[in-house]
Amino acid sequence: MTIRHKAVQRTLAAGIVLALGGCALQGPPAAVAASAPAQWQAPLPHNGSLADLSTWWQRQGDALLVELIADAQQVSPSIAAARTRIVRARADRVASGAALAPALDATGSVVRTSQQSLQPGGTTSQAALQASWEIDVFGANRATRDAAQERYDSARAGWHEARVSVAAEVANQYYALRTCQQLQAVAEQDAVSRRDSSRLTELSAGAGFQPPANAALARASAAEGASRAIEQRAACDVDVKALVALSAMPEATLRQKLAASPAVLPSPVAIAALPAQTLGQRPDIYSAEREVAAASFEVRGAQAQRYPRLSLAGSIGKGNIRSGGSSITASTWSIGPLAVSLPIFDAGRRRAEVDAATARYDEAVVKYRAGVRQAVREVEEALVNLASTDERSGYARAAMEGYRISFVATEDRYKNGLASLIELEESRRTRLAAENTVVNLERERSAAWVALYRAAGGGWDSTASIANNAP
Repeated sequence: MTIRHKAVQRTLAAGIVLALGGCALQGPPAAVAASAPAQWQAPLPHNGSLADLSTWWQRQGDALLVELIADAQQVSPSIAAARTRIVRARADRVASGAALAPALDATGSVVRTSQQSLQPGGTTSQAALQASWEIDVFGANRATRDAAQERYDSARAGWHEARVSVAAEVANQYYALRTCQQLQAVAEQDAVSRRDSSRLTELSAGAGFQPPANAALARASAAEGASRAIEQRAACDVDVKALVALSAMPEATLRQKLAASPAVLPSPVAIAALPAQTLGQRPDIYSAEREVAAASFEVRGAQAQRYPRLSLAGSIGKGNIRSGGSSITASTWSIGPLAVSLPIFDAGRRRAEVDAATARYDEAVVKYRAGVRQAVREVEEALVNLASTDERSGYARAAMEGYRISFVATEDRYKNGLASLIELEESRRTRLAAENTVVNLERERSAAWVALYRAAGGGWDSTASIANNAP
């Protein structure tokens, strides 16, 4: 067979493969719909107007909280892990994109030969550039590159999700500490009141105006109050140490700053009126969408592996042969071979890989839709808790004020001998419970705001943050 005939056959084979490549492979859709309610079922705070949550912590007016969040984000292992995932995803994207371009390698060699004959020895040196290229006829490499790009975007969104989670965790711990300090102040005031009542009762019992049993009851009440104050102080110390672990701020420094800065409760912040707007601010939902798209491309890539593959190679170089005092230099080049690889029998391996990729795609779709439902649930729960705390707040404060007035009156009556010690202690317990209820209700309200901040994605914007803010 002549060289001309071989060239014609190769050209014909390449044309057939390229013609087949014109039939684009169809995979499952890269974007799927997820059901979301037309409107929130729970009441929206502030009529549901859209506000920017990305600078919410700065707008709270609590500089210490902002500093703690920034410090925690610097030392968080979850954020560091998310950053590592970005680097790995970027490397995968670069590697998969490189498969679409020709590969170029430089080679060089030097060989010294000596023969036991009349022929003199010689040195042969060569240098060449060798190129190879797999022509992506059916899109297998393009599908791999597109899947890697989607996973890269997913990893970047995951970095933002980790930052939002750390901010919410620090804020919750910070507000828990501030609540604990308020409860400690209530407990210490209660302990002082009980101690004063015990002192007065001891004096009265010593003078014979009250039985010894009342003095014992007053001492027991004072001991109970002191014990509760100590217990509350220990709980606050534990909360301080938790913040130290989260932020890596030295404990002495943190205690100084806590003492110097007053507590600031979360300010009201509005959220989006439509589920689509709110869910679009969640990095985890965006990441789940990207996983669906990546799985779709992987199905197409697995399908493309069942079709022919076309590759082309070539080289250009220069060689030198030096022997017996003479030297010969020559340039060489070659194009080819143009090779076609057609899978015929693999015992079902490629078909199984397509089935596995399809199963992974189905799993990604289910996870994405479940994530959307969970996101809706989290927003709804935060809204319900906010509405509940707002409605209960007025009643709780009214009850606290009433019980305070009642306790003051009972205490005055007790001092004038018109009320028993048992009445006084019962009134004291009721007042203490009401004060603790108000403080805990404020903590519950702040937790609901933090939950809403997190459920709304922390103001994250996929169009801006993916492009500019992720590492």
